[in-house]
Amino acid sequence: MRKIALVAQREYMEHIRTKGFWIGVLAFPLILALSVVMPILLSETKQARTYAVIDHSGFVLKEVEAGILAEDLGIVLRNAAERYRDGGRTWEHLPGAVRAAAKVYVSLAEAERPALIQDLAAGESAVAAGLVEWWQQVSAGELEGLGLELSRSRYVRVETPGDDRPAALNRMVNDGSLFAYFVIAADPVASDEECKYISLNLTDQDLRHWFADRVSQVVRARRIEQAGLDAETGSWLQTPVHFAERKVDKRGGEAEVSTVDRVQQWAVIPFVYLLWMAVFINAQTLMTNTVEEKSSRLIEVLLSALSPFELMAGKIAGTAAVGLTLVFTWVACVAVAVVIAPAALGNDAASIVGIASTPPYLLSFVFYFLAGFLLYACLLVGAGSLCNSLKDAQSLMLPLLVPLIVPLLTMIPITQDPNGTLARVMSYIPLFTPFVMMNRAAGPPPLWEYLATTVLLLSSIYLAVRGAGKIFRIGILMTGKPPRLAEIMRWLTAKEEISPAEREAD
Repeated sequence: MRKIALVAQREYMEHIRTKGFWIGVLAFPLILALSVVMPILLSETKQARTYAVIDHSGFVLKEVEAGILAEDLGIVLRNAAERYRDGGRTWEHLPGAVRAAAKVYVSLAEAERPALIQDLAAGESAVAAGLVEWWQQVSAGELEGLGLELSRSRYVRVETPGDDRPAALNRMVNDGSLFAYFVIAADPVASDEECKYISLNLTDQDLRHWFADRVSQVVRARRIEQAGLDAETGSWLQTPVHFAERKVDKRGGEAEVSTVDRVQQWAVIPFVYLLWMAVFINAQTLMTNTVEEKSSRLIEVLLSALSPFELMAGKIAGTAAVGLTLVFTWVACVAVAVVIAPAALGNDAASIVGIASTPPYLLSFVFYFLAGFLLYACLLVGAGSLCNSLKDAQSLMLPLLVPLIVPLLTMIPITQDPNGTLARVMSYIPLFTPFVMMNRAAGPPPLWEYLATTVLLLSSIYLAVRGAGKIFRIGILMTGKPPRLAEIMRWLTAKEEISPAEREAD
């Protein structure tokens, strides 16, 4: 054991003392953070889309504009009402017209507020007139300071005077001064054949979908009116059926479904991905290190002081310690991010981290990491002992790492149905067991499945250690042409105290 510990210490220190290791360790959470933050920052820097409208109907654009105004004012009022209830400087910094309208909004019952918003958009009272006047004069910078997702901040309609409007708009689209323009048919209630969307950028469809949704609302209301139905009946016909989510509690009764319940099923995905990354990176490193030491003849010096099994066990233990250091560093980075930037992460992200930090998840992750790494490490260290160069190792590594790809491909289906047939079958395949059982933790599986798969996994690890030890004992000192599969099988079936060479001599 002492020699194994010394080899493990050497492997561990050889990795963690290098700057490249820590740069690689910290680069992953940095890249992950940038992948989350950068899209948000880039979306905020996205310029407002300018568009124009040619309305042959004479009524659609007017009603759409009224609906957009009511929608934006509703967002402003709801936000102002929250600030009014909280009080403080955020409320005091709002414009006077917004505060006056917000006080009226708060004083009404929930069911009366939509009608108030429509009245404010129409400017039918003194409060409404003041709010609309503020809205017409407010600058884009002041609206941005409110921190709200408003249609006016994302899309800006421009007027296009002149008789030959299509030609003028086409020129504006070509020179980039206009993002797109819409053509509304003379009778969109009867048919939308003449409705068009003209733009050079056909990949960004946000403006098209946004405007089309609002035109559809106007046209749908006119069709309901033509059918002789009143507005209340039309609204009732369009109301979808909503099924309230409930769960069965431990007593067999119904219970509310909380945010924690919704995110708990998906909280295991970061664990599965980290498990895959840790096993993939460290097991691959173990194989290449073995090949490098063998090709440099350093292995012969090491074997003069300890047995092949001690060398193999020490290398696996040291690399496993490196993997744990890697994983716990990532976990520490996530914990620091949650502490210093809760507002940036949001409540849902904080809930996921809180669920993921529960002892069952953490203990399961540590166990399945060690078990999965040990299983793949035995395969790769045994294969590495057969290779004489990194070129040989690269050709042999791909078929050995193909099983690692399968858990990634099945991660989402298993998360959606953690106790389904696919999940159950893959749980009993030792190469997939660590990833699948970790993925099923939110299910969770029955206790007997945990016990059965654990026994199968530990038995497979025992056989892998014995088989890798036999291959490593002979292959580590072999040079020249790599052995054939039949020869490797003879090594696996030979008694440990008898080498294949001695068997052939007999």
